[in-house]
Amino acid sequence: MTTSVERPQPVEGTTAGIAAFTARERWVLLIASAWLVIGLQLDAYAHATTPELETFWTPWHGVLYSGIAASGFTLLWIMKSRLPAIPTYRSLLALPNALRIPMGGMAALLVGGGVDTLWHNIFGIEKNLEIFVSPSHELIILGMVLVAMGPALMLATSPGRTLSVGGGFLVAISALFSVLPLHIYSLHASALGFRHLGSGDDDPLVFSTDGQLVHGYLFSTVLLLAPILMIGRRWRLPIGLASALVAIPALLMHLMFDSEDAWWPQLTVAIAAPVVELLLRVANRFVKLPVTARWIALGLLAPPIVWGAVLAVGQSVTGTVGWNVHMVSGLLTFSALTGAATVLVVRSIQYLQPE
Repeated sequence: MTTSVERPQPVEGTTAGIAAFTARERWVLLIASAWLVIGLQLDAYAHATTPELETFWTPWHGVLYSGIAASGFTLLWIMKSRLPAIPTYRSLLALPNALRIPMGGMAALLVGGGVDTLWHNIFGIEKNLEIFVSPSHELIILGMVLVAMGPALMLATSPGRTLSVGGGFLVAISALFSVLPLHIYSLHASALGFRHLGSGDDDPLVFSTDGQLVHGYLFSTVLLLAPILMIGRRWRLPIGLASALVAIPALLMHLMFDSEDAWWPQLTVAIAAPVVELLLRVANRFVKLPVTARWIALGLLAPPIVWGAVLAVGQSVTGTVGWNVHMVSGLLTFSALTGAATVLVVRSIQYLQPE
């Protein structure tokens, strides 16, 4: 990985006349976006552990909004060398998507942050499910996701399909900080949330806690697979990267929101992820399949193995998973189909380059 800190120069493969992104620019934006997303984690943890928190002026909001400022100034610094002295609408449109996407995220953050202040002063502090559907919060989450993916998008403009150790670390952290706000945002319907097993009813109703739990497993399948698939669409996945992008969100979600309860569900996910990765990598050496078929196999096998492990450990620890055989087998089958569908959709979005 290059470590040049000099003024970037145009290279082959970049937008005409636009300088390539340097390692320093990518890492500075990664630090700024980490500051931003960590501010969200601190604020989410404060609200989860201090329900009586009823003021906008908290240290956690201070970290969050200073992170917005840091990310904004970083993007302005990166843009400076790529725009004429007097920027025009045409020159802004000529910027590469790797820069325009986090810029769009910053616009969403600024609008969401401003609206959030007014929203709290007029309507009060959101609680419970209100937190996840408040309009200002939706804009803030969207902005965070787009800004945080900036470093990985910038590295993706460089040629080659192999990630160095430093490049793999940067992409992993960028992807983690992009997806973590979405895990928090979907906490109310996530298998990484507060409730992991069925209600124990002999005949589970359609509109019930059981129905929400099934949706939580399926939504979590999509959310955990998507960043792995997108990174694998551009680069060869470094060993352990896929496992980290599953295990770290699972453990962080428990630490922030559910730390007083048993750790076994999230620990099971965190342990099952590297086991699945190891099994699939070994299988790839012995079973020769086309690239797309290998990815579909990942989508079909990984979700039911991981969620099946959670249910098996749940049966061992609690004595029951709360669901009958129809629900358990159907859930695992549905998660496999959801995983395969996610693979087909993500890999069909854009053909990047020959594999």
